[in-house]
Amino acid sequence: MSGSRTPGTSTDSTGTLGRGLKVRHLTMMGLGSAIGAGLFLGTGVGIATAGPAVLVSYLLAGIIVVFVMRMLGEMGAAIPASGSFSHYARIGIGDWAGFVMGWLYWFMLIMVLGAEITGASGIVSAWLPGVPQWVVALVFVIFFAVVNLAKVSNFGEFEFWFAAIKVTVIIGFLVIGVLLVFGLLPDTEPVGTTNLFGHGGFMPEGFAGVAAGLLVVAFAFGGIEIVTIAAAESEDPERSIAVAVRSVVWRISVFYLGSISIMVLVLPWDSSDLKSGPFVAVLNQAHIPYVAGFMELVVVVALLSAFNANIYGTSRMAYSLSRRGDGPAFMARISNSGVPLNAVLLSVFFGFVSVLLNWWLPDDLLGLLLNAVGSALLVIWIFIVVSHLKLRPRLEREGKLTVRMWLFPWLSYLTLAMLAGFVVLMLFDTDARTQLISTCVLFLVIAALGFINTRLRRHSRTV
Repeated sequence: MSGSRTPGTSTDSTGTLGRGLKVRHLTMMGLGSAIGAGLFLGTGVGIATAGPAVLVSYLLAGIIVVFVMRMLGEMGAAIPASGSFSHYARIGIGDWAGFVMGWLYWFMLIMVLGAEITGASGIVSAWLPGVPQWVVALVFVIFFAVVNLAKVSNFGEFEFWFAAIKVTVIIGFLVIGVLLVFGLLPDTEPVGTTNLFGHGGFMPEGFAGVAAGLLVVAFAFGGIEIVTIAAAESEDPERSIAVAVRSVVWRISVFYLGSISIMVLVLPWDSSDLKSGPFVAVLNQAHIPYVAGFMELVVVVALLSAFNANIYGTSRMAYSLSRRGDGPAFMARISNSGVPLNAVLLSVFFGFVSVLLNWWLPDDLLGLLLNAVGSALLVIWIFIVVSHLKLRPRLEREGKLTVRMWLFPWLSYLTLAMLAGFVVLMLFDTDARTQLISTCVLFLVIAALGFINTRLRRHSRTV
């Protein structure tokens, strides 16, 4: 088993990949990854589920993500690798864990990739009534295929500016929100705490509402782990990861908790406007013209940013798996520009598949794809924690730690307990239980494929 290997002697070498990502790319990608469609669209559902107490749900989910990212950042700064947590699971737990984590993450991103391009093309096709949705999706897929097949620095620049737009919008929203709260805009009065503690109180649905809200909001933070994958192609991997991970706490605090606080202060939690579009609902209170159309544009940017990042993430994970024998060898081929050509083409192929599905069943596709993802991210988080618990003592002995998890091992065990508690919550929710079961089935299928792959590799070595 690979648990006996030295962490620093991985076959997952990324030396042949391009090194075009700068620290500013990684830092802004880290910022942008925390601001996705989940924040722009999903927050209203969370507020409707838990009321103002959704702040507690976001706080608990945020604590889990901060701790998981700190552990991942510790391992990433010590051992930069394009396979990230898949590689750390492999050297910390065993070959099977690396195989399962890598392909589970690949499958999850492929499913989300289809949902993102469906969502973005649906909005844009509504702006262009004469253009079918599948045509819009096809144009997007071709464009981002070109971006990802060029130098990695091109991908970095696109993500940098996409993230800059999203960050600017959130900062603007927070400024306007604070002015609304204190009644500093024309024709507005200070809101006080009427909406926060009225309409049934801060916790109108009780602790059950907080728990249900946690199920809604927990996966909104997914995508932030791509920073540790991309860092392997940066000019200074150790510093890049350290900068990105150290900023995750204030990112979550300011962008998520700040935005939600504004929403539940400015409007009643049971307002239908919040559920349909929370950002638009708040900005409408400031009497800003054309705000609905502007926020639609921002959502499209957020979805396309995530689509671009997921083509990158899936291709690098497939490349990393193939480099160490856990995938087809042809996906490890590197182009002259330092890009894993075939791995990118594979991701683009599935992008085209999603375009065909747009033509076939556009109304049902989004729900089907999101449900297929299930709770894969939860499994990945659990394996990150276990890998960290296994690797930390060895990395410390070798003097490789530049980023450290706080209060090791106690906070690591606390994170594992919180994740276990989250699994228990899912078991008592009908929809979440279905997703959990589907993810378990997917996990077992990939594990079986990993077992077959290991047997075939051993057989080929003995022949």
